[in-house]
Amino acid sequence: MKNIETFIALNRFGLGPAPREARKVEDDPKAWIKAQITPRATIPRSLIGFRNSDDIIRDIHKARKRGAIKSPDEKQDLRAAFAKELLARSKNMIVTSTPFTERMVMFWSNHFTVSTTKKLIGPVLPAFEREAIRPHIFGKFSNMLEDSTRHPAMLAYLDNHKSAGPRTPVGIEQIIRSGVRTTLNENLAREILELHTLGVNGGYDQDDVIELAKAISGWSHGSVRLPHDDRPIHGRFEFKKHMHEPGSKFVMGKRYKDKGAQTGLNILDDLAQHPSTARHIATKLVRHFVSDDPPEHLIEKIANVFMDTDGDLAKVSEAIVDLDEVWMNPLPKVKSHYELVISAYRVSGKSDVGVMNLVEPLREFGQLPFSANSPAGWPDKASHWVSPEGLMRRIEWLDKFAKKLPATLNPAYVQEELMGPVVSDDTRLWVSRAPSVSSGLSLVFASPEFQRR
Repeated sequence: MKNIETFIALNRFGLGPAPREARKVEDDPKAWIKAQITPRATIPRSLIGFRNSDDIIRDIHKARKRGAIKSPDEKQDLRAAFAKELLARSKNMIVTSTPFTERMVMFWSNHFTVSTTKKLIGPVLPAFEREAIRPHIFGKFSNMLEDSTRHPAMLAYLDNHKSAGPRTPVGIEQIIRSGVRTTLNENLAREILELHTLGVNGGYDQDDVIELAKAISGWSHGSVRLPHDDRPIHGRFEFKKHMHEPGSKFVMGKRYKDKGAQTGLNILDDLAQHPSTARHIATKLVRHFVSDDPPEHLIEKIANVFMDTDGDLAKVSEAIVDLDEVWMNPLPKVKSHYELVISAYRVSGKSDVGVMNLVEPLREFGQLPFSANSPAGWPDKASHWVSPEGLMRRIEWLDKFAKKLPATLNPAYVQEELMGPVVSDDTRLWVSRAPSVSSGLSLVFASPEFQRR
């Protein structure tokens, strides 16, 4: 590897260098990144053929209705299907020639987190990423916001699929029968405002949460049926008028006429174009690509691009690449556990991996994809990934991984190919003194330079 810019392109914007990849990048790192920014990201060939969310959700609820969802065989089939696509997703990231695309898929999938903590939707989460996130990573933010919010996985994860307005037929019946004070669920509305658009300091209050929750009441899917409803079950979005709170809604200082399902979409469109949303998104992007403590002037710069282009994520991504500051410091960020594992496999050139040697270490690290503990997703700061216990687990796994690599490899050569321009004198000295090939490779992989991006 010839220069620091190549290292940054391959590690900060990519997922770690694959064999001989540096030679394709070093002449013009920025151009290599920007060439991956396409208006509509295509589904990788290795991910084509997996079941869509409609089929998965329909089958889950049909099995649930007949009681089969509790059977060991049914659970095993669902777990196996999830693991198969999870493995395919990871393998694609290991071999892809467009790693910046995959990094942005991960970034936006984390922004719109859905998680296996809600077990019933676990099997559908890879499909959610394929359907609601991947197509829009370089498109309009408003389109991604709408598709992810209306996706049955998100509606079920944040309990909106059963949310009924208190003045609706369903709501009135539930209040009379159960004596509850409200049938409205605010979870999705709150996370839209706090996490997906405006941000926690974006200027909304509890009244805005309630009004947005009313606007999206009745946003559900076709597997939710009342006892007397004998319509066929399906797993697509379905607007249920009998659960939608009637009347106009007042959100962020604007009055919206009641237009059924369209009311919520109109509010989402305005939220997607709000200055607070631009700032919230810019802050997360600058934190991800520049520094754990994102500089104010860079946040403002990216927020302006977001506003000027109506949330065009291709233009926003290009603006991130063009920041001078992103190319100044080669090692400002710590790789997440998932990034660490993917980058190790990319470096090794090993793509024939199975569940045990790919998914199991992630389970041990506590970062199995789609399993974040909250709707906020995985943190993007070093303090979360380099705790004493977490660092020890990383080093132990990297040591085991290095020992399985061919003994014909030269640790010094691997070190220079991986991170030559940023290797410290201490790391270079320790690798040169390693008593064996395996120990030398272990030192390369466990080095701070490899664990950072």
